[in-house]
Amino acid sequence: MDNIITKLQGYLEAYGPNIIGAILIIVIGRIVASVLKRLVRKIMLRSNVDETLVSFVTSLGYGAFMAFVVVAALGKLGLQTTSFVAIIGAAGLAIGLALQGSLSNFAAGALMIIFKPFKIGDFIEGAGISGVVEVIGIFTTELKSPDNKQIIVPNAKMTGDNIINYTAKELRRVDLVAGVGYGDDLDKVRSVLEDILSNDKRILKDPAPTIAVVELADSSVNFVVRPWVKTADYWDVYFATQESIKKRFDAAGISIPFPQQDVYMHTVE
Repeated sequence: MDNIITKLQGYLEAYGPNIIGAILIIVIGRIVASVLKRLVRKIMLRSNVDETLVSFVTSLGYGAFMAFVVVAALGKLGLQTTSFVAIIGAAGLAIGLALQGSLSNFAAGALMIIFKPFKIGDFIEGAGISGVVEVIGIFTTELKSPDNKQIIVPNAKMTGDNIINYTAKELRRVDLVAGVGYGDDLDKVRSVLEDILSNDKRILKDPAPTIAVVELADSSVNFVVRPWVKTADYWDVYFATQESIKKRFDAAGISIPFPQQDVYMHTVE
């Protein structure tokens, strides 16, 4: 019995400090990791970072820090941690290669959430498609097309091309082209166009609209008609102005060449 007690005392003297040190490393490391997690979360939330990204980043950082703490504790116990670290590194590399597509989507999603090239409710064009943004996720962005289709785009593809945000600005310019015959009085045409724009209260006075001859085409003299409106009024003004031009030209005896070539043009959204 005395021999067993003597051996236990020897083990405690030899390994006790290391065991206590390892336990302290894990306990203190966990406390530090929790404090850092809360601190990073608070900083990210104050920077208006998306909640989904905050949770993902803080959890990932907490896990990585705790892995470092465990390795340090094992080293305190006298265990060889070199091979353990190598295994973790190899596993991380394998996982990274297997998920490189997802990781690129995640990185693109994080950048979009941080820099905010668009927000939910914006009408955008990107990755060859256009629609209203409904969801900005970590890996994908969901849009609703003008004809009410759901479109899911990988974030890496979205950020890998130009992004046009049609609703980011408060004002937009309506671009129309009105063609008239070569025999028409251009001053009269300009007067009719100015009257159409001045009678629409949705069209802004500042910036002033542009009315100018843009092209002497084969069968028509083409005027650009470019009024400025609030973004929310864009399509209503676009459709109404086209209709008004046709009716007022007919009433004023101004000819609209037929067949029409680029008489009314706009960028499809």
